[in-house]
Amino acid sequence: MTYSCEIVIDRPVNEVISKLDSVQNLKHWQSGLVSTEHLSGTPGELGAKMRLKYRFGKREMEMVETILKRAFPTEFHASYTTKGMRNIQKNYFTSTKQGFTQWVSESEFQPTNLRMRAMLFLMPSAFKKQSFRYMSDFKRFVEEGTSVSNA
Repeated sequence: MTYSCEIVIDRPVNEVISKLDSVQNLKHWQSGLVSTEHLSGTPGELGAKMRLKYRFGKREMEMVETILKRAFPTEFHASYTTKGMRNIQKNYFTSTKQGFTQWVSESEFQPTNLRMRAMLFLMPSAFKKQSFRYMSDFKRFVEEGTSVSNA
């Protein structure tokens, strides 16, 4: 399953990228994030791997991020692998005429087991909603300083 989401952030691209390119800021816009752990490579660079752990109520999830392309300030691509699913995410950043940042995120979900294949088939909108929620939370964090970790 593939889809894209886009959002405009009322800040210049360089400011948006500096906030996005910080592991310490993840907790402010990724609801449910419990911890991060560097696994291999130079942190933040091509090929680097990081473990992300999330908790949603009683459910826990762990995934590994692998950086596929880092061409800031215009592009950042990564894969996220968890039990039963691989997500390839391509992020593009452009400056609008007003000096704001347009963020376009293209996601491709690849199920690796029958259970996740069924989830994609039965609830495709849930994946897009979650992606847009993270983007919206990031927008609020950049524009207003609002953190989901305080919620």
